[in-house]
Amino acid sequence: MTAFPHDQALDPEKINQETAKIKWAELQRFFAAGQTIYIASELDLINTAQHIAADNKTLIEQAMTNKTIHPVTDNQAKEWLANDITTWTVVVKPWLLVQPITHKPD
Repeated sequence: MTAFPHDQALDPEKINQETAKIKWAELQRFFAAGQTIYIASELDLINTAQHIAADNKTLIEQAMTNKTIHPVTDNQAKEWLANDITTWTVVVKPWLLVQPITHKPD
C-alpha cells in the first residue's frame, strides 16, 4: 500500500468511519449534480478514497482507463434505481464515491 502524508483526511480509519450504506434512491440529487463516482467492487473503497483525496493522478487515470472508476452513468443510475440497490458510500469532496453492494450467492 502506498504511504500517505500524515493528513487526517487521508487516514483510513477516519475514512472508514465516514462510510455508510445508503440506498441509491437517496442519492439522486447528488447524481443529478454530477457528483457521484462509481467505484468498482474489485477496488477497496477506503484505499480508493485515500488515492482520490491525495489526488493520485496516475492511479486514478489508470482506473478510469480500466473503467473501475468513473462518473456514474445514466444507465447505471436507472438500473440501480429499478433494482433498489444499496451502495457503500463515502464523501471525498466534492465527490460522493459509490460502490454498489453485490451479494454473492451462497
